[in-house]
Amino acid sequence: MGDLEDAVMSRVWKWNRPVTVREVLEDIQQERSIAYTTVMTVLDNLHQKGWVRREAEGRAYRYEAVSTRAAYAAALMNDAWSQSDNPAAALVAFFGMMSEEQRQALSDAIRIVQGPQTRENPGSAEETGGR
Repeated sequence: MGDLEDAVMSRVWKWNRPVTVREVLEDIQQERSIAYTTVMTVLDNLHQKGWVRREAEGRAYRYEAVSTRAAYAAALMNDAWSQSDNPAAALVAFFGMMSEEQRQALSDAIRIVQGPQTRENPGSAEETGGR
């Protein structure tokens, strides 16, 4: 996603509701000069790429995100990781770049994905004394 696409999508994700070109334009114009047609083209491109869906409202459209920013970030990470010729080394390097807060978030995410350990699945034979 390019810089302008990211600026537009950031607003769509933040507002978490269907938005018009005019709403996005007015918000972006607080930071930089940009034309209505530019924002309209960017939203059309995002629609073509499948990042937003749109619904006609009179002569205009309202745009809404198809997925979350978290899903987008996950797709970027997965894409980068899958392009590595050594995925394990790429993960080690990535973990090495993480702050303590990010490592804690990763640890929390792993626990969520793995789910709670139950009595019916107590772990390995080593953990249960070889039984």
